[in-house]
Amino acid sequence: MAESFNIYLDESCHLEHDNIPVMVLGAVWCPTEKVPGISRRIQEIKAEHKLSPECEIKWTKVSPSKLSFFREVLDYFFDDDDLHFRAVLIPNKGLLDHGRHQQDHDQWYYKMCFTLLEPIIDPRERHHIYLDIKDTRGEPKRRKLEEVLRNSRFDSAGKIIQRVQQIRSHESPVLQLTDLLAGAVGYHARGLTTSTAKQQLIQRIERRAGRRLGQTTWLRESKFNLLRWQAAGGE
Repeated sequence: MAESFNIYLDESCHLEHDNIPVMVLGAVWCPTEKVPGISRRIQEIKAEHKLSPECEIKWTKVSPSKLSFFREVLDYFFDDDDLHFRAVLIPNKGLLDHGRHQQDHDQWYYKMCFTLLEPIIDPRERHHIYLDIKDTRGEPKRRKLEEVLRNSRFDSAGKIIQRVQQIRSHESPVLQLTDLLAGAVGYHARGLTTSTAKQQLIQRIERRAGRRLGQTTWLRESKFNLLRWQAAGGE
C-alpha cells in the first residue's frame, strides 16, 4: 500500500516588486502518520522553555531571549529522521527576463514551485500539500499549483497529489518549522547581520547540515536539501 506524506510549503520575498532581490521557496515533509507525534514534541519543547502553546516558530520571532528554544527546535529537526527540508533559493529575482521567455511573474512562480517539489514527490506514494495563507490571492494560487503538479505527473485523478490545501501557520507546528528554515536561508542569502541570535542559528544549521547555507546540495540529499537557482541566459 502506498505511503502518505505531508508537504508544508512556505515562501519568502516572492513578490515581483518588493525591492528585495532574494526569493526563497521552502518545504518540510514527513510521513502523514508522524505529524501528530512531531507536533506534540514541538509543543513539549515550548513547554520546557516556558513558552505559550500559541507561540509560533517563525524566523521573525527569533530573539536572544528565545535563542535556546530555537536551538532545541533546530536540533530536533536534524535528529528526527522523519523530517526533511528542501529550499530553492533565487539570489536575484531582479535579473529575471520574463518577456524573453513569454511568461509573467506568476507563471515563473509556479515553475519554481514545481522545481522545489519535483524531487520530493514520489509517483508511487500519496501526497498532501499545505500552503501558508498569506493574502487574498491564496485560493487561485492553490488551484493553479494543484493543476500544475497534477498535470506534471499525469495525475488527473488525484491519486499522487491528493490534496493541495491552504492552512494558517498557527494551525501547524510543521509549517512553522518550514518558515524558520526558509527564513534562515533567505537571511543568509541577503547578507544580513542585524541579529546575533539569527546569526548563531545559521551557524548551528550549517554545523548540523555539514555545509555552508547558500551552497547547492546533491539532488538526493534528504535532510537539508538546497538548490541555488541561477537564471539560464537571463531567464
